[in-house]
Amino acid sequence: MLYLVKLSPEITIRSRVVRRKYTRQLSKNLNKVLREHDSFVQIRREWDVIEVDSSLLKLNEIAKFDSRLRCIPGVGRIHKVRKYPIPPMEDMFHHARDAYNKVLKGKTFAVRCRRMGEHSFTSVEVERYVGERIRVECETAGVKLKNPDVTVLLEIRNGFFYVVTQKFFGLGGFPLGCQDSVISLISGGFDSSVSSYLSIKRGLLAHYCFFNLGGKEHELAVKEIALFLWLKFHSSHRVKFVSVSFESVLEEILRQVESSYVSVILKRMMLRAADKVAEKLGINTIVTGESIGQVSSQTLPNLSIIDRASTSLILRPLCVHDKQEIINTAREIGTEDFSKRVPEYCGVTSKNPTTKAKLSKVEREESRLNMALLGEAVTNANYQSITALPDVFGEESTYIEIVKLPQGRATVIDIRHPDEEQRSPLRLGNEIRIIKVPFYDLRMYSEKLEQDGRYLLYCAQGMMSRLQAGYLTNKGYHNIAILDLGNLENKI
Repeated sequence: MLYLVKLSPEITIRSRVVRRKYTRQLSKNLNKVLREHDSFVQIRREWDVIEVDSSLLKLNEIAKFDSRLRCIPGVGRIHKVRKYPIPPMEDMFHHARDAYNKVLKGKTFAVRCRRMGEHSFTSVEVERYVGERIRVECETAGVKLKNPDVTVLLEIRNGFFYVVTQKFFGLGGFPLGCQDSVISLISGGFDSSVSSYLSIKRGLLAHYCFFNLGGKEHELAVKEIALFLWLKFHSSHRVKFVSVSFESVLEEILRQVESSYVSVILKRMMLRAADKVAEKLGINTIVTGESIGQVSSQTLPNLSIIDRASTSLILRPLCVHDKQEIINTAREIGTEDFSKRVPEYCGVTSKNPTTKAKLSKVEREESRLNMALLGEAVTNANYQSITALPDVFGEESTYIEIVKLPQGRATVIDIRHPDEEQRSPLRLGNEIRIIKVPFYDLRMYSEKLEQDGRYLLYCAQGMMSRLQAGYLTNKGYHNIAILDLGNLENKI
């Protein structure tokens, strides 16, 4: 399967030097990510396009490959193509007809040809010749140059002729590695997940910082989302997940601070802690999910007061988005369902929250706080590589078995996201019981599992399975294993 990966428009308007740098980085990222799905993939970089040549033949494998290709920052459009040395126009028609004949019947059509290089013919001549032959020899409803039912797409690049068989959009933005790193404050809700995604799309390398106010259950839910975002959008680079236990800081604020100022001061304390985390990682920018006016602490006067607690640059990708726009984006990227299930532990409520905080009042309230608690929280913060997250809930557990083939009376639990499960259904034979429980529902569903039952958790990469297996083992389920089909997937 051959793909022409078109650069994001934001790359194409850069200077030659910058464009070359971005294209080189995008090629590296494509190679790193796609090689996990096809170890024989070949990446060829040209001035305005990157050729991706995949050896995959199975439909489910191609679907996974296509999905992953769509989610790499810097990719503008993707064309699946058939490639030939430049033939006579007669053969150009034959190649186009072979690719499009099934979809042309009874439909209006137009032929579009994009040409690069020096040739003895023009793009218009190719369009006219191929279009006329299709009109005469195929059972179409005729030519329609504006809004046709089918557009026959052809490309000629120097010595090669391409017939585009399918096209879809990529993520756009900038390639990861071309912009600086940021600390993204993540709580697991709609806002922080979407703001993290928008930062990644912009080419920012997002490390995650989580302020834990709800215990280990909350931590697991947030780590699920961070791991999901990383696996889907920026696994070309390694990032950190930093967990800061903030219960003692919140308790101090609730004891010492006037109720109307609790939210503003809590956000200021979080930014102070995030500054220290960013400094340790050599980063000077923090991303938050705040949107102007969404809650009382997010009015312009309050945001201005909150920002004064930080020495870092504060980015708010959602600052002018309304809640429905944010939820719609969460739905598009796949985080909506499990953000719904994450309690807003950090949504501290006040009876009469201030919308116009005064700096003098804030400083007076903060003067009563024991700042040593903040220092302790930052000192004891847990820094982990994103790839180590699946092991955190297994630290207190015994070894978790990895199974290559389901046997006996074991039940396989497919914990993949529904979008992924639909693209590549798991087939293990009629004798194997499979239940589908998305990972974000598994904690609630686990109450239905038998304590002595044999359960094999399955996901594509195995990382989410490890995370959930550790959690279930610590909850008292001692016959949990991970199903790793490897190359046997869908062959059993």
